[in-house]
Amino acid sequence: MLSRRWLNWLRYSPLPSTEDLVARVAASSACSSRQDIWSQIIQQTQAQSFLEHGVLRGAFAEHILRHCQGITRYYMLDPWRHLDDWNKPSNNEQPKFDEIYAQAMSRTEFARARRIVLRGKTTEMIDEIPDAGLDIAYVDGDHTLRGIAIDLIRAYPKVRPGGILGGDDCTTTIWQHDEKFEPTLVWPFAAHFAESQGAPIVILPYDQFAIIKPSKPRRNFQVIDTTQRYGERALLPQISKRA
Repeated sequence: MLSRRWLNWLRYSPLPSTEDLVARVAASSACSSRQDIWSQIIQQTQAQSFLEHGVLRGAFAEHILRHCQGITRYYMLDPWRHLDDWNKPSNNEQPKFDEIYAQAMSRTEFARARRIVLRGKTTEMIDEIPDAGLDIAYVDGDHTLRGIAIDLIRAYPKVRPGGILGGDDCTTTIWQHDEKFEPTLVWPFAAHFAESQGAPIVILPYDQFAIIKPSKPRRNFQVIDTTQRYGERALLPQISKRA
């Protein structure tokens, strides 16, 4: 739910920029899930090329492909394999990943002509996508510090100026899972990365974020937190609580 401050700002702001438009989508009563949010963003920006990084069973891909007919190229990038150096709950054994891959292919078979399947890690497959070839890149893969750093850094050049680099699991706490797993560091790393690029970042409901890629880096960095749930970006307070 958006705060009253953001609702008033959106109501009276002039012709929206891309970041304003994304924030307006967050205010829509029609958005009751991350799928709804991104369907609306795709439709409002008239996006045609989309990357989903971290497809897993294909539920998100199926929704977007069914509801966004304007998407002509939907890249599906995922290793769909067990990774010895990935300490997260979704790291299944290979037979299970083969089942998950088959499910993702089955769910998106209806859009076979529009999907481009890239089975592999970011560093193995991302260069199959041309630079500035994406309207939107959506990152929902490895949320460890190593993973989100690699994914955002390598995906950003693939997004055209004016496009969006967004993603999932932008949680207010780094302790998304049991402490036996690596912390989730989408937040604050996504904000730090956006600042390094001179790009505004919009924080959306349902733990979503959207970095708007400017035609040239902006001097004044801006975090547009439509949820009013995200505060300081320091990690020490969270780590100290678990010490």
